[in-house]
Amino acid sequence: MNTRRLKIGGHIDRYVGSLFLASYATALFLVVGLFLILDLASNLDEFIEPMKDGSATPGLLIVRYYLLNIPFLFLQVAPFVTLVAGLFTVSKLLKYNETTAVLGAGVSAHRLLAPLLVFATLLAAGMFELRESLSFQLAAKRDSLRYTITRKVTDQVYPHLFLKDQNGSVLHLAQFRPSTGNPPHAEVQGLEATLLSASFVPPSLVSPSRWVQINADRAVYVRQGTSTGWRLENGVRREVSGWQPVERLEGFDFTPELALTFHRASDAPLDLSYREAREMARRDPDNVIYQTLMQYHLTFPLANLVLLLVGLPLLMHHERRRGAQNLAAGCTLCILFFATDFVFRNLGLQASLDPRLAAWMPILVFGSLGIVLYDSMRT
Repeated sequence: MNTRRLKIGGHIDRYVGSLFLASYATALFLVVGLFLILDLASNLDEFIEPMKDGSATPGLLIVRYYLLNIPFLFLQVAPFVTLVAGLFTVSKLLKYNETTAVLGAGVSAHRLLAPLLVFATLLAAGMFELRESLSFQLAAKRDSLRYTITRKVTDQVYPHLFLKDQNGSVLHLAQFRPSTGNPPHAEVQGLEATLLSASFVPPSLVSPSRWVQINADRAVYVRQGTSTGWRLENGVRREVSGWQPVERLEGFDFTPELALTFHRASDAPLDLSYREAREMARRDPDNVIYQTLMQYHLTFPLANLVLLLVGLPLLMHHERRRGAQNLAAGCTLCILFFATDFVFRNLGLQASLDPRLAAWMPILVFGSLGIVLYDSMRT
């Protein structure tokens, strides 16, 4: 067979692609199912405890929580699923000597496995997009359910939230409720804001008189066209001239969704999306956690491709009778990558390493190794 006549999307590509998709579905079910079982086993006793009012915790809430948590769990293990699916695919090709037939016909191993790399690239892009969409659609619902089943109350209250803006303004929410009342609305009990009254003034010219203090007993988020914002109750504004009554919070742009993002950033920063991490970094540019997360959300999806580049040659270099050993080697390699990624990521989060270096080093090291192994694969 003349390799130049092997059309993209031809019979071989469709066959290898179908094997990979079937293997991916199996690996996804096994890996995600295993992690769900482990999570449920470690948390079930806490989840089934009675509510504060003495009633039983509704089982449907637990089911809904895990259904909403599956996409987030997938984002944590997606590269591992891709590697396992790739190893399963190559193992099937080796088992029935299909690689020998294809190589003997003049098709290189690189061309044979090209559909797997294409799928891995698409999965990396899909993984990034999935994280971005989940943060706006499912994260708040999942967190609300977890709050209920862990704290045993339906009233979702987050105490002592601190929000920061890039100009140095700080907002303290004594109690924040993302949804309360009928119709549901976001509410703050006890609001204290220290705001820069003229943010356009250069920092070198800012004096204490440029800062104002706004206090309010209660704030309600109102969504009414152009008047959307926080309506204050017993709100006062203090300047050099003294206290003045104020009905709306101005000078600090934040929404209920942003308040939840600040809470998630302090409680589970890895759950932030790239856009959320970028917004947090804009508001707090000196915080290395957000700088590291921005880089990490760009590099971690690439592990789908990098792990295939490293893992696939382990099978193609050896004969079929050593397939089980090579599968074990591939899984060990995946564990080594995740361990390296974990160490470097935490060095970045703790400001012990530059955020860019912490996020990109595992990808660069294993990616370089993968290119070398893939290029030296038998053909």
